[in-house]
Amino acid sequence: MRVLHTSDWHVGRTFHGRDLLAEQETVLGGLADLVTDERVDAVVVSGDLYDRAVPSAEAVATCTRVLGRLAEAGARIVITPGNHDSAARLGAFAGFAEAGGLHLRTTAADLHRPVLLADAHGPVALYGIPYLEPEPARHALGMPELRGHSGVLGEAMRRVREDLAGRPEGTRSVVLAHAFVTGGEVSDSERTIAVGGVPHVPDSTFDGVDYVALGHLHGPQVLAENLRYSGSPLAYSFSEARQRKSVWLVEFDAGGLLGVERRELPVPRELASVRGELEDLLVDPAHEPLVDKFLSVELTDRVRPLDAMRRLRERFPHAAHLEWNPEGGTAELRYREAVRGKPDEEVACCFVTDVRGSEPTGTEEALLREALAAVAAEGRR
Repeated sequence: MRVLHTSDWHVGRTFHGRDLLAEQETVLGGLADLVTDERVDAVVVSGDLYDRAVPSAEAVATCTRVLGRLAEAGARIVITPGNHDSAARLGAFAGFAEAGGLHLRTTAADLHRPVLLADAHGPVALYGIPYLEPEPARHALGMPELRGHSGVLGEAMRRVREDLAGRPEGTRSVVLAHAFVTGGEVSDSERTIAVGGVPHVPDSTFDGVDYVALGHLHGPQVLAENLRYSGSPLAYSFSEARQRKSVWLVEFDAGGLLGVERRELPVPRELASVRGELEDLLVDPAHEPLVDKFLSVELTDRVRPLDAMRRLRERFPHAAHLEWNPEGGTAELRYREAVRGKPDEEVACCFVTDVRGSEPTGTEEALLREALAAVAAEGRR
């Protein structure tokens, strides 16, 4: 039995305002070729299929096409919701979808009801644990005394192990879970799940199963041989620029987990960062390799350049993020002390100087005086 472990598709997500649907469909649709080439029996998505609870029509259409390609390639598909998905919406037609090989495990009531597949060695049980927000989950599980992520996930796994114990001897097991397991490394693009207590759960929570397909953290990670994060298929923040996005190909034999191999995914557009003064960035030929990349730019000009992003995009059309950190730093701003007792005109001019790094011109000072005079006149009416 071969299972492809994926997670955190986040279909519909943008990158600093840039639409990524085309890139997402290219990478995710390409998984169908991997299913065919590697003779994959099942593809699992461990949460965050979509980037938001109410995805756009375009995101739903993209996801539908991708799932269709995976099904046509011969894979059964098992999906659980993450903290970005709406479990109710994702599971709305679960009963009908199952007949076509798409298995949606979206409720606490279903987490101990596995998707059962079989190979020459017998059954493989795939349990889908949806993201469990502690407060509603403890009531959905009928155990209001549970506390925090560790409490509700611990109970979920107790029910999984209980069901597994009643299965025929030799049944292999896979658990899909969307959680923050102690020891995992975060990226900038993950939404916190700290609401409801400490977000971490110990890895011992998942003892007793052959393989745990984790979702939530966006970097591929190995916490134990049978406990892994696949990470997101695309980079969703510049903190992920050095990550090699991938999926895990998990193989089982009669004795359980036989092995796990990494399969790297294509990169539709690379990420890069660059630092320097604006004029140098615009003309230096050394930066030519950055032209086709998503770019994070840190400007070091002593004076904040005007219209910097527009000018940057004339050379770097995919510049996505811009910061101004002048060489030598800026003085810490303490406006309460800095403006105390000063006339309005001086306060306004000092503000311009602080945020731009240079004093206002004569024309700008005249405009500030006119604006202040107009405000004062309005106040006397």
